[in-house]
Amino acid sequence: MAHKFLTSYLGDSLAVLRAYKSLGERAMAQLSDEQLQLAIDPESNSIAVIVKHLAGNMRSRWTDFLSTDGEKPDRNRDSEFDAPPATRAALMELWEAGWQCVFTALEPLNASDLERTVYIRNEPHSVMQAITRQVAHYALHIGQIIFLAKHLQSSRWVSLSIPRGKSGDFNTRVASGQASQR
Repeated sequence: MAHKFLTSYLGDSLAVLRAYKSLGERAMAQLSDEQLQLAIDPESNSIAVIVKHLAGNMRSRWTDFLSTDGEKPDRNRDSEFDAPPATRAALMELWEAGWQCVFTALEPLNASDLERTVYIRNEPHSVMQAITRQVAHYALHIGQIIFLAKHLQSSRWVSLSIPRGKSGDFNTRVASGQASQR
């Protein structure tokens, strides 16, 4: 049972991370290049800044995940909130590089790896704790990306799930066995 739980945890974590990656991409795809750079007030981050921060975090946390502290000495977290890439292409390249670090670290793990200890800022974590910590962190920031994209698109926003007012349609399709799973 324990082995099944651990392998399920890994598979589920990868599936959730891929789903968040897709949600972020689908939200950003609805925006113009200029909208990716907009901050809604002086204390807020633009989507481009959020992506730069995520990529910096991902590189730091997942490079040499099992053997080095997740806060790499060359990471300058404060700089992640300044001067994001100016073009969509450069921004998406950074996004992909960050996610590549995540999946390169997680895909080869097995159940016995989950019992190991890793460090983030010199604090010990089980591998499961470290993964859960990062899933929560990425969910928070992907939520910010979606919120900002929806705000900036307003009435032009295309829902990433069940559109407002369409839950009844979905429930009818589920009851009749016609709803596809996402």
